[in-house]
Amino acid sequence: MKEFTPEYLERIAAIIRDNDVDAARAELAGMHPADIAELYQNLELSEAEYLYRLLDQEQAADVMMELDEDDRLKLLSDMPAEEIAKQIDYLDTDDAVDLIQQLDEDEREEILSHIDDVEQAGDIIDLLKYDEDTAGGLMGTEMIVVNENWSMPECIKQMRMQAEEMDEIYYVYVVDNDYKLRGVFPLKKMVTHPSVSKIKHVMEADPVSVKADTPIDEVALDFEKYDLVAMPVVDSIGRLLGRITVDDVMDQVREASERDYQLASGLSSDVDADDSIFAQVKARIPWLLIGIASGILGSLILGNFENQLHAVTALALFIPIIGGTGGNVGVQASAIVVQGLANGSLDIKEFASQLGKEMLIGLVNATVMSLIIFVYNIFMLPDNFAVTVSVAVSLFAVVILASLLGTVVPLSFEKIHINPALATGPFIQITNDIFGLIIYVYISTAFLNWLDPTALAV
Repeated sequence: MKEFTPEYLERIAAIIRDNDVDAARAELAGMHPADIAELYQNLELSEAEYLYRLLDQEQAADVMMELDEDDRLKLLSDMPAEEIAKQIDYLDTDDAVDLIQQLDEDEREEILSHIDDVEQAGDIIDLLKYDEDTAGGLMGTEMIVVNENWSMPECIKQMRMQAEEMDEIYYVYVVDNDYKLRGVFPLKKMVTHPSVSKIKHVMEADPVSVKADTPIDEVALDFEKYDLVAMPVVDSIGRLLGRITVDDVMDQVREASERDYQLASGLSSDVDADDSIFAQVKARIPWLLIGIASGILGSLILGNFENQLHAVTALALFIPIIGGTGGNVGVQASAIVVQGLANGSLDIKEFASQLGKEMLIGLVNATVMSLIIFVYNIFMLPDNFAVTVSVAVSLFAVVILASLLGTVVPLSFEKIHINPALATGPFIQITNDIFGLIIYVYISTAFLNWLDPTALAV
């Protein structure tokens, strides 16, 4: 891994300022595309573009795919369609689709019109029709395919011909005359069964496959479950369409995890630390404004409780405990549900059982915490039994409600196809704060009127 120290970056910048092409090419020679991409992220855009123009088409294509989306768009915006098309010639179809999907419709059409390989252009057009969050949108068409009725010599001949166009070979897929996936041909069989009459006699039948419209999160779970490095993609009747590799899945999982983390943190869109101030403010401000609105609503609720707070000031001391505990319990419950939905350990069909389980957990937690606060107040507020009971009962009710909301909200979001990660952040905290205050107000009023009616006489 290349280390880009300030001294090294300054030397590169000096080479670019001096327009020393030979020195620049010498620095780039033998450097891994991922390291070149990282170098570009440490340079000004004009400097990155200077170095990029010195790469050959194949190396440039590899570097382009190593860049993050924002840096990639910056380079693409200054490149003519013909040059982009030449680089696409060196990309697998899944990478080519990822690149083209970042461009608008007119740019896509212009680039596709400049691709010399008509078959590759056709494959890209076909793949662009799939939703990018499905198996079809992630698959590539580069793979070795043999017919189940071929003999071993014919199979080996075809494999050699197809392999010339591929950088890496994961599996050899076996299809029938209708191009339906029948099995996987282990390369070991070439050595152990050199004279087999037909491939179907030695293939591994019924391989794990996925349909083109399967969501990416389900594809990732299958990769983990079966320890795969590649998986075939088929259509609704089982015809082989392409294959997905584990590196593509991991990229998608990482991006999804980053989006979920930001969503749970109260960011409304995908932003990075190096994004502009405007972009970061735009991503942060929506939930901050919602937080202000909820705070105003909370103050209105407490405003209606003004007489009680004025008469029994001890009630105000426990408002942070009620609100904070409810928010923490809700976030814990929702985090467990969201994690279960993400890793496949929880199914939306288990709504009722998960709710029942969480309610039992909430009941135990609520009992423990309310007893602790009750005992604490017995000693700290010996002359105010009404407040002691009010706080303990309110805390019990708030914990139960928070457990309920923390379970129901993410499961409901999943049911209506809204990212459930939203329920682990400000949404659930704000909701619990509001309902916690309402519960505290009404329970406290009820117990004060019952146990100590003279306390509210102001």
